[in-house]
Amino acid sequence: MRAVSRVPGRRRRSMEWPTLALIVGVYLAFGLMTWFHADLPIWLFLPLAIYLGGLYGHLQHEVIHGHPTANQRLNALLIFPSIWLWIPYRTSRRTHLAHHRDQYLTCPEKDPESFYVRPEAWAKMGGVERALRLAMNSFAGRLLLSPPRSIYLVWADWVCRLVKGDRHDLSVWLWHFLAMALPLAWACWISGLPLWLYLLGFAYGGAAMSAMRSFLEHQAVADVGERICVVESGLFFSLLFLYNNLHIVHHKHPGLAWYRIRGRWQAKRSAYLALNGGYYFRGYGEVVRRYLFKPKEHPVHPGMPRLADNRGLAWPSVSLPGGNLAGVPYGPATQRVPAKPM
Repeated sequence: MRAVSRVPGRRRRSMEWPTLALIVGVYLAFGLMTWFHADLPIWLFLPLAIYLGGLYGHLQHEVIHGHPTANQRLNALLIFPSIWLWIPYRTSRRTHLAHHRDQYLTCPEKDPESFYVRPEAWAKMGGVERALRLAMNSFAGRLLLSPPRSIYLVWADWVCRLVKGDRHDLSVWLWHFLAMALPLAWACWISGLPLWLYLLGFAYGGAAMSAMRSFLEHQAVADVGERICVVESGLFFSLLFLYNNLHIVHHKHPGLAWYRIRGRWQAKRSAYLALNGGYYFRGYGEVVRRYLFKPKEHPVHPGMPRLADNRGLAWPSVSLPGGNLAGVPYGPATQRVPAKPM
């Protein structure tokens, strides 16, 4: 099995000025957009808000991996006002670093970011939940349905634990309420932006942009490297995703700053395509054409017998009720390309 680096990040010796400049630029753009929102037509304001919310989310991802300074507390402070609102930074950091245990990528029980389910969980689901799971495996369904589902799961989990007397994360959420209050007070109270427009653009739309990037990010196969996708794209989406669309590079070098990922990909493109078995797409236009309304694969995890720790993770092939349901393939959606330079 090819090994993929599992180190979530590394300490910095100096300030990464491009990342700091981008953080300042995002908050400046947020302030100007919300202050002058009345002068912008909604058809322009809403896409800009969605893009900015998505960019903030990916900046938060950079901070999780130790950017732009060697001081993690300072890094977290730099992106403390939570433009996209929906998840506490410390919760996001904990779950995402768990996701970077690459030997468990896609496993429903070990990977917090997996969209797969175990066969026995599928067998217990009702028809509505199964339909929802299949819909979220299409591109349109992932963008429309995944954000509210993710928001609900994060908030409902905390509320349920709080009601049961579990106050373990109370301080995390109290700090998050302050992080939410700062941008909301500026945008809705001081600048007069309607709350519904804020929530639709920066919060819901920003989360949808994260869901767009992660839609084909990982597939359930035995080889660790081949679980990680590459979607080559132009500057518009590459900047939005901070080049994490070249996702195999990020998992191989999780401490690499966003502005160095593209150069590393171009220098070693063939090696990365060999590492991930050619799990590759030529831009998001191709992704949309193939999977706009078509599920990319069945939600049931197919099981992999060669995981590093297969206790409870590997299971035999199962006979799904009703076959593969509307022709949805049981297994990963894979696009293969030759491992050679363009």
